[in-house]
Amino acid sequence: MTTTGDDRTTAMTGPWWWERWRGAALDAGLAALSALECGAEGVAFARDAGLPTPVGVAFGALAGSALLIRRRWPIAVVLISIAITPAQMGVLLTVVGLYTLAASELPRRIIGALAGMSMAGTLIVAMVRANQDVAESGTPPPVGSEFIPFFAVAAAIGVTAPPVLLGLYVGARRRLMEGMRERADSLERELQLLAERAEERAEWARNEERTRIAREMHDVVAHRVSLMVVHAAALQAVARKDPEKAVKNAALVGDMGRQALTELREMLGVLRTGDGTKAAKPAEPVPLAAVGYAAAAAASRAVDEEGPCLAELDELVGQSRAAGMAVDLSVEGEPRDYAADVEQTAYRVVQEALTNVHKHAAGAKTYVRLAHRSAEIAMQVENEPPPGEAADVRLPSGGNGLVGMKERVVALGGVFVSGPTDGGGFRVSAVLPAAAG
Repeated sequence: MTTTGDDRTTAMTGPWWWERWRGAALDAGLAALSALECGAEGVAFARDAGLPTPVGVAFGALAGSALLIRRRWPIAVVLISIAITPAQMGVLLTVVGLYTLAASELPRRIIGALAGMSMAGTLIVAMVRANQDVAESGTPPPVGSEFIPFFAVAAAIGVTAPPVLLGLYVGARRRLMEGMRERADSLERELQLLAERAEERAEWARNEERTRIAREMHDVVAHRVSLMVVHAAALQAVARKDPEKAVKNAALVGDMGRQALTELREMLGVLRTGDGTKAAKPAEPVPLAAVGYAAAAAASRAVDEEGPCLAELDELVGQSRAAGMAVDLSVEGEPRDYAADVEQTAYRVVQEALTNVHKHAAGAKTYVRLAHRSAEIAMQVENEPPPGEAADVRLPSGGNGLVGMKERVVALGGVFVSGPTDGGGFRVSAVLPAAAG
């Protein structure tokens, strides 16, 4: 079969115009047989034409060897066969030439015209030769006057039609196979492209899951741990001066530590089991997407147990007040029920903003404002500059709190803004659509 494009270039391993050595050997063998046939028939042609026998033999051998170029120039081979038809030589040349022509990629009109010329030439030569034989024998044909035309037509059709039809069939089958190969190559390329895109999407999903796991663990644990550090610092400061307050702070630290450990233990337990109910087999790695969903499920359950909703803002603010922060909470509008993800996101924004105040502006006056509007809910946490004498608790910061808040708000179609104020403090504002989720 023939090939196209890069495959054709790769398949060209034979000499000159042959794709393979096998094809070159086949054409050389056919050319040798055709040269022998035409050379033998050249003896009679030389006698009839009054030429020397070696000239007729050489002419026949040269014409018959034209099959050597049948793949490169099939039209030339057929024209040579038509040209030597009056010399009554080249049957093999005619048959193989017509087959090669019909199997080629040439237009059908050219194939039909050359096949018609070959058939007409064979018909005329067969009729003339039959009339000459009858005239030389001196006896009429045994089956009547219709024998000569019938013989001529049968000979012309027998020499021309089979190779042409076979060549057309082989050419059509070859083109069909090439089309199927091209479609298979195209499909393979598409599958490879899809596989590359799937790998890219998988990598993107893995990165998203890592980000979500980090965000969920930060939201669940960081706030309580930060408050524990603040209370521990306050406990250290008042331990000797006010033992009663120290005991109270110690109790708060213990409660918050237990809550943080409970949430962290639950989350890690779900991550280990994969689905939260059945233990995963150690030999089978858990996909990262399942880990992400497990982390989200753990965080959601921890949230559900602790009541992370707007109704718990008073408790959240109370915890910060207990840690020594001056917090003012104001609520505008009529409270109502929102979707669970809206309330959880609003709660987390306020929680993270208060945590940042503990970390970076200990002792600063803080204002928490919540506004219930017709189509949205807005929240704002703003703190004044910290007092100069405020103790530095040196809480570590990974710089991901604001990023996580913004991701949560934007995911619900809201707006998030944060930045320093003109007075030296810091402000965090978020607006969430009431219908989100």
